[in-house]
Amino acid sequence: MPPESPGADRKAECGAPLGESDAEDLLRGICFKTGPPRKVGVELEWLIHDVEHPHVPVAEDRLGVATDAVRALPLSASLTFEPGGQLELSSAPADSLTECVDAIAKDLTAVRDTLGPAGLALVGLGVDPWHSPRRLLREPRYAAMERSLDRSGPAGRAMMCTSASIQVCLDAGEEEPGPLGYGRRWHLAHLLGAVLVAAFANSPFRQGRVTGWRSTRQALWAELDPARSLAPSCRLAPRDAWTAHTLDTPVMCIRGGADGPWEVPDRLTFRDWMRGGGPRPPEQADLDYHLTTLFPPVRPRGHLELRMIDAQSGEDGWLVPLAVTTALFDDPEAAESVYRAVKPLAETAGPLAAPRNPLWTAAARDGLSDPELGAAAITCFEVALDALPRTGASKTVRDAVADFHDRFVARGRCPADDLTDRAHDGAPLQGRGIHS
Repeated sequence: MPPESPGADRKAECGAPLGESDAEDLLRGICFKTGPPRKVGVELEWLIHDVEHPHVPVAEDRLGVATDAVRALPLSASLTFEPGGQLELSSAPADSLTECVDAIAKDLTAVRDTLGPAGLALVGLGVDPWHSPRRLLREPRYAAMERSLDRSGPAGRAMMCTSASIQVCLDAGEEEPGPLGYGRRWHLAHLLGAVLVAAFANSPFRQGRVTGWRSTRQALWAELDPARSLAPSCRLAPRDAWTAHTLDTPVMCIRGGADGPWEVPDRLTFRDWMRGGGPRPPEQADLDYHLTTLFPPVRPRGHLELRMIDAQSGEDGWLVPLAVTTALFDDPEAAESVYRAVKPLAETAGPLAAPRNPLWTAAARDGLSDPELGAAAITCFEVALDALPRTGASKTVRDAVADFHDRFVARGRCPADDLTDRAHDGAPLQGRGIHS
């Protein structure tokens, strides 16, 4: 457990107003749970398409029947659905990469076997290539979220209802400096994150047309309200940066009753709310909810949640980003090597925060055709391939990473390049071609 400030163990009573100092202590205590890296997890989001007619939206009642059947499955992962009907499986924390892969693979087989007879399939793409945003979840919080995000333009609805990602979850790391120290891992995540965006970019289409971005999903995230989607300041220590970022970000919405509407304040930060600016004093539960409405590329939740990777095509495509990221962070030799390899990228990134700086923009737009990112990706994959045997990764996992390296990384390509090769530039997309 991390060393905590004296008030960090004080629990705000249920329903009691939350004071500013208590909020700061809580955030510093929970955002980075430090210690030797031991656990790994993954959150997999999937679009759901009709197998024969993927460009036609699945009827809401048909999708409801299918998802009810999936909910009845005895899964080891946590099952949720995103506002547009995307399915998400969140693995339990695993003691090894192999344990994580085996557990989530078993769950995916069960889900696919359930959806298949209904003529539906899980589809791994960062953005739905055909369908316009359609919100299927009608709880008050999603209506409030939609209203809030609409203030920044249409990207919010597209993100909520048409995007899918792979989120790799790793322990924050040790308190001490070094390749596994949490400060080093935090810095590494914001540089390596751009390489992961570029290598796994898999969303070149939106609403039937080529967008000009390898990762349209990442471009959409960059268009959101910057206070909500930017990384915290790199000028502060990680705990201080995240605490300040959390309290100084505007509140997306203020929870109402179970059925009543939620308020959507305008530019009310959580700090301002605690100082009397809201309709009622905030409680700890309000802070807990506020944390779920912050969307930086790396989110500290005790562990580090890396949120920048597009969903991947194919039944086993998700294996590769999970394996590569885990190897590069959790193997000490690999962590040291990859940090040296990506550290020069900080100069390209410049002073702007991810994902709106030049490095991240190039990653989303150009993928591995960007020479600097392409060279960094080659090094990262070579380091990962060397490290995976030390992590105990199975031959299946190692072969999947090697195949991805040979097919894409070594050639300066990403999955989006294969997708666009199958479509006429700028022409409407038809049929099943991009799913094959």
